Amino acid sequence: MGFPWQDSLIGILKTTSQILTAGIAITAFSLLLYALTFNLRDRVARSFAAIMLCVVIIFTTEAITSITAQTDLLDFWARVEWVGIVLLPPLYLQFSDAILATTGKVSRWRRRWAVRISYLASFLFLAMLPFPGLFGELVVDRPPAPFFRSTFITDLFSSFYLVIMALAWFTFIRALRRTVTPTSRRRMVYLLFGAAAPALGGFPYLLYGSEIAAQHPLLFWLLVVLSNLLVGSLIIIMAYTVAFFGVSWPDRVVKSRLFKWIMRGPVTASFTLTFVTLVRRAGETYGYASYTAIVPIVMVATILLFEHLITVFGPTVERFLFYGGESETVEQIHLLENRLLSRGDLRQFLETVLAALCDRLQAPGAYIASLNGDKMELVVTIGRTQFQHASSTGPLSEFVASQANLPKAFQWGSDLLVPMMDSEGNGGPRMLGLLGLSQMMGQTVDEEQSAALEILSERALLALRDWHLQEQLVQSMKTLSPQVEYIQRLRAAGSYDQNSVLQEEPPSPNDDLTQWVRDALTHYWGGPKLTESPLLNLSVVQDAVENHDGNAANGIRAILRAAIERTRPEGERRFTGEWTLYNILDLKFLEGKKVREIASRLAMSEADLYRKQRIAIEAVTKTILEMEEEAHQENQAH
Repeated sequence: MGFPWQDSLIGILKTTSQILTAGIAITAFSLLLYALTFNLRDRVARSFAAIMLCVVIIFTTEAITSITAQTDLLDFWARVEWVGIVLLPPLYLQFSDAILATTGKVSRWRRRWAVRISYLASFLFLAMLPFPGLFGELVVDRPPAPFFRSTFITDLFSSFYLVIMALAWFTFIRALRRTVTPTSRRRMVYLLFGAAAPALGGFPYLLYGSEIAAQHPLLFWLLVVLSNLLVGSLIIIMAYTVAFFGVSWPDRVVKSRLFKWIMRGPVTASFTLTFVTLVRRAGETYGYASYTAIVPIVMVATILLFEHLITVFGPTVERFLFYGGESETVEQIHLLENRLLSRGDLRQFLETVLAALCDRLQAPGAYIASLNGDKMELVVTIGRTQFQHASSTGPLSEFVASQANLPKAFQWGSDLLVPMMDSEGNGGPRMLGLLGLSQMMGQTVDEEQSAALEILSERALLALRDWHLQEQLVQSMKTLSPQVEYIQRLRAAGSYDQNSVLQEEPPSPNDDLTQWVRDALTHYWGGPKLTESPLLNLSVVQDAVENHDGNAANGIRAILRAAIERTRPEGERRFTGEWTLYNILDLKFLEGKKVREIASRLAMSEADLYRKQRIAIEAVTKTILEMEEEAHQENQAH
């Protein structure tokens, strides 16, 4: 018979153990979703996700059995728990094999067959689960917790468990020895320790320690609590290491993303579960009948409080933990992202400026045109202007091109035009655009109106200048992105296997153009990827747009159609091998037929169709480049 304080302490430890067990299940499920979301293509991440699924099964069923009193339900959930336990050894061996393969030691027949044999043995043990062969009867009347009696087959499984785990750790150590860089060695050490969590936490120790646990329940529950704390911490360390496999993001991005995921998921959910459990247990202990009404209030308040704290203090913690000496640079990038002036923001601001001008000068309408090369591009109009029914700025472009020096303000027809000159750039002042006020011919502008015109035109110039600088920055980032991504891929690939640095192919200079062609073909019959395509910057496309009365969509469609026709073989159309690329382009994009229908008509699988479609789009891209070169040669000849 124990002391009253000892019984109370056991009750506290038991409740803590239940909360931690549920918290581990929540954490494992969250990390499973993380692996499935961000780096599922990597073999290491897929193996880790399978291990996390077993951990979810083990600790979820453990949490359920800890609050279940019915024997039949206990027996059912205990057998479900063993599904996760039995599958852990082969998954660990496969995970360790994937880790070693990442270091350049490709799987050979011995490791492959070891993984296959371990899976076969686990499936045999799984087949015994519904029957009393794998273990004996379920003991529910002995403290400290229900457990199955061990049998000969149980001992056999325990030996299998230990042998396979030992093989997996031997493979981990081989991978550690093959790593060269200090960063990869450090992360491999983290993985070595973190991977111990599911293996140690998933083994059913009550099979062999039930007598000792029954004699020392306080020590047992204390060890369970400490074990759960250790398992939960090591699982996060394991997930941290695995998060770097199969991704080419910078380390700070991986750390930041995982940090946010854990804080908003497992941490918030676990604390919510803790507070709700404490409120419910306190209500049951002290007999408060109204505690059930408090539970949802505590749940909602905890979630909102933690989300608020993460939003407020999360960025500061990230800067402190992950950015180091790069905090200022990263902060500037985030600031640029948050304050980026979109085209909609520009239009909204310029509309405000033009509205104020129309009000001060009593003009019926106003507009702003930006100088793009030697052409004027209409940015925004309000009120009644000569561009209401004709969006072409050809006459205005010709008029500006014919002027050698533009005054501060001048008449164009019945409109008053104010050049917006940028004096802060290199090479002297240059014109960024024009501000126009409709039907101002013959109207007198007093001193107050002149001052308002000067101030508001300066505001418009400031916005237009920032927009041009931003466009140059974005264009530089587009040009730089493939090279930066390539370097990040090299860095990620070479972290564990230095030979990968030699095997990674550099980005093709035509990758962007191929993507633009693919997008335009996808929206061939209408859509923003066609009408706003970067292909409009090509000379051959601009010529086609002019030939189609300034209609951008028709111009791009004409070039795409011409490029597709150049891939057409000579002679009458057939559905044979040499016609495959043309048939795919014609049926998929020009006729808009479905993939399944095209695959059936061309007698190929859908996977083969997608592969041939990629080759066909690359052929169209190459043809458009040839057409662009021909257009340049023609322009030079004229």
